[in-house]
Amino acid sequence: MKLQERKELVEVALGKRVADLVLTNGNLINVFTGEIYKANIYIYKEYIANVIPIEEDTFIIGENIVDLKGKYVAPGFIDSHVHIESSHLTPNNFAEVVIPKGTTTIIADPHEIANVLGIDGVKYMIEKSKGLPMNQYFLIPSCVPSVLGLENAGAEFTPNDIKNMFNLERVLGLGEVMDFMGVINQSKRMTKIIDVAIRKGVFVQGHAPGLKGKALAGYICGGPISCHESTDGIEALDKLRKGMFLDARESSISKNITNIVKVIKTIKAPRNLTLCTDDREAGDLLKEGSVNHCAEVAVKAGLDAVDAIKAITLNPAQEYKLDKIGAIAPGYFADIVVLDSIRDFNVVKTFFKGKLVAKDGKLVEEITSKILEVEELNSIHLKNLKLEDFMIKAPIENGELEIEALVYLNKNDLLTERKKLKVKVLNEYVDISDSPELNYVAIINRHKKIDNISLGVVKNFHLKKGAVGTTYSHDSHNLTIIYNNPLEALIISEKIKEIGGGIVVAEKAKILKELHLPIAGMLSKNSAEVLSDEIEEMNSILKEMGIEAESPITRPSTIALIVIPDVKISDLGLIDVKTQEIIKLFDEHGINNIF
Repeated sequence: MKLQERKELVEVALGKRVADLVLTNGNLINVFTGEIYKANIYIYKEYIANVIPIEEDTFIIGENIVDLKGKYVAPGFIDSHVHIESSHLTPNNFAEVVIPKGTTTIIADPHEIANVLGIDGVKYMIEKSKGLPMNQYFLIPSCVPSVLGLENAGAEFTPNDIKNMFNLERVLGLGEVMDFMGVINQSKRMTKIIDVAIRKGVFVQGHAPGLKGKALAGYICGGPISCHESTDGIEALDKLRKGMFLDARESSISKNITNIVKVIKTIKAPRNLTLCTDDREAGDLLKEGSVNHCAEVAVKAGLDAVDAIKAITLNPAQEYKLDKIGAIAPGYFADIVVLDSIRDFNVVKTFFKGKLVAKDGKLVEEITSKILEVEELNSIHLKNLKLEDFMIKAPIENGELEIEALVYLNKNDLLTERKKLKVKVLNEYVDISDSPELNYVAIINRHKKIDNISLGVVKNFHLKKGAVGTTYSHDSHNLTIIYNNPLEALIISEKIKEIGGGIVVAEKAKILKELHLPIAGMLSKNSAEVLSDEIEEMNSILKEMGIEAESPITRPSTIALIVIPDVKISDLGLIDVKTQEIIKLFDEHGINNIF
């Protein structure tokens, strides 16, 4: 704020200058005291000049006066952790969806696009989000690739790269430190990257799935101060007790808030609790919402409504040291949400920096955006593949043997376990045609100058027929195909190459549906409405093919997530997440596991 603006704001606060806008007769949710009371809010330019309880304000003067007729008034909502790329929307199209839901600020980690396009990907997200009627802050990805030596991405960030990117606009700190074992074991790479952030004095975001006891304490001492990976209340409470910011997550696939609230609602609501969306499909953003939906879920699970609002306003603002947002008070930015209810969190108006930007679920003004060079790049670099590339060669000619496999623990979770499973071998290749609970998985590197392919077997993926392939596959975003028939996997790989990235479904050697994601193989150029319809159709097909997850289209993107225990698969092979070792599919020489 410039000196002259401050002087004028003081004058408005004192009643010596007319406010630009006065919001009257609203039920103010005071996130400092926890009270709800009727108040008038005086706004001048981008700021709040004064907030006066209605019984104390006998003479209202303003250029514009809006009677809120008793509706609830809250600070603009803040999403404490999100990957925009998971919506498959560009930053501007993402803004069009979340602003009418009351979200005026997000803290985004662009590590998805960074793993494909490197520094150019980070710069693209920042450039594409300029001038929007909301705040899109960014964290610099800490783990590109997620774990060095266990997968190949399209880029590799050094400590010096990260240090330089801290100088980009709207950057608040270091993105989620996914290599949690690297932090605990004090690997040279992670120690240096975190040290760069600490010396710069910026925020260090964490990622600590399942960590507890000494391991969690060691991780915290290593530098990260937050975590969004807790799946149950006991894990969440331990992190809250240890002083971490707990970013409780409700994504399209990981729905953790209810389990967390069931435990923490019995204690005084902690200041270090926030709510986040992490990874949400465009359709879920349209139909359910952004963090307004997270708050709704939390309240229905038993969290006090005001505490839920604090968790999407004041608490995340304090987490990221954003001093002038997160509350409705003098001197704060006039980021304000008007609500029908504090149970279902239906947003009727959104104000950003004193201007009405959304009303009744629609933007007031259309967001325009120029086309950037990155949007025209081809990011799919696949070698010419053949049928045999999708067939698992066994160490015996015919018979049965054990293979190391990846097993999902439930249909809506990211957690997996490692198991040896008996499979048939026919003419030197693994044959799962008589094992309906199993699928093949292929990870094909799609980045420049790397031709790696790894194959494996997955249980409980529940793809009963056909195949699905995607270039949106955390975290290195290599082409990931889950299939029953190698021919369908080959057909999908060819179609992915043709369309320049996306998600493709095939059955009986025919393409059933293709979703084009031409920007880095992960973002669409379409609006949320158009994209949502496409995703809904694809989800319907995938459900008919057997995938039971709430978000079938998201399921394939989790199988290569080598920072979520216990086992995943990358372009280098099956990975033990905790030991950070590559697992051989068969015992040495295939002798000890022949039946």
